[in-house]
Amino acid sequence: MTTIARRSRTLATSVAAAVVGVLGLAGTPAFAQPVQPLPPQPSPSVLSQTAATPHTALTPAVPNAALTVPATPDAALTPAAPNAATAAPGGVTAPQVVAPTAVPITPATAGTLTDFFRDKGVALEPQNSSDFKALNIVLPMPRGWAHVPDPNVADAFAVIADRVGGNGLYSSNAQIVVYKLVGDFDPKEAISHGFVDSQQLPAWRATDGSLAEIAGMPTSTIEGTYRENNMTLNTSRRHVIATTGPDKYLVSLAVTTSVDQVIAAADATDAIVRGFKVSVPAPPGATAPPAQAAVPPGQPTSPGQPAPAAAQPAPATPSAALGAQTQPNIGLSG
Repeated sequence: MTTIARRSRTLATSVAAAVVGVLGLAGTPAFAQPVQPLPPQPSPSVLSQTAATPHTALTPAVPNAALTVPATPDAALTPAAPNAATAAPGGVTAPQVVAPTAVPITPATAGTLTDFFRDKGVALEPQNSSDFKALNIVLPMPRGWAHVPDPNVADAFAVIADRVGGNGLYSSNAQIVVYKLVGDFDPKEAISHGFVDSQQLPAWRATDGSLAEIAGMPTSTIEGTYRENNMTLNTSRRHVIATTGPDKYLVSLAVTTSVDQVIAAADATDAIVRGFKVSVPAPPGATAPPAQAAVPPGQPTSPGQPAPAAAQPAPATPSAALGAQTQPNIGLSG
């Protein structure tokens, strides 16, 4: 019996030792054993979700997609052009509104306005300022200037001249002629000939010029110098074709001074050129919109709060009002 018990204990001890050995081999290594580092794993690329609905595929983000980079360095970035159509409420696609562009007027290379009207069979009827009511024409009158009769201006509507300054040989002056145009023609085609009469002056040299439609009136403006009687003159000339009702009119302004008096007469001539206006009279019974008071910058207004008083306007340049006058406070003052 004793022998059997000993053998049983020996077998149990052997089995236990074997189990401990197996567990020892499968356990973690000792702290003194160096651990091999894991190789670096590639990180996923950064993605951004462009759709607001779930289960939508992700697409890579594009930096500065809304900006167009100019080809020139250091130029400001400008927003890219919007799409041709934009989404409107209700899922309806609304087309983009495109602002109308003005059709450019190409200057004619030959033929004056007089030549053009003659070729079109259009008659030019000179108008007199004493009984002219078809248009409102404002001619600024600088200090020291006055109306003068000038037989050298054919069909003169008005002539004003500097009676104080000048060089003793030539007086700075402004001339207006007005013709009623009787016949059929294209005003824009006609105004393209507005430069030619000036370009035919002796020794003409242009310094500025433009063809435009101002307040619905085709207008040509040209500036330059030319020779006359051994003098060099500086001139600014403007032609305006105005339509009122079924009638059309040609209004021409010429402001001329000698070259040696350009600086001395600059204030007066600039006032005339900038202040000269041609407009169509308002229909009978029409009232002007109420004037709005000027709000100083940075001062907001709220409902129920009275608007601040408008600043007093600067004194107006004295003007000679020509033709029909429906606008108040326009006249000759000194």
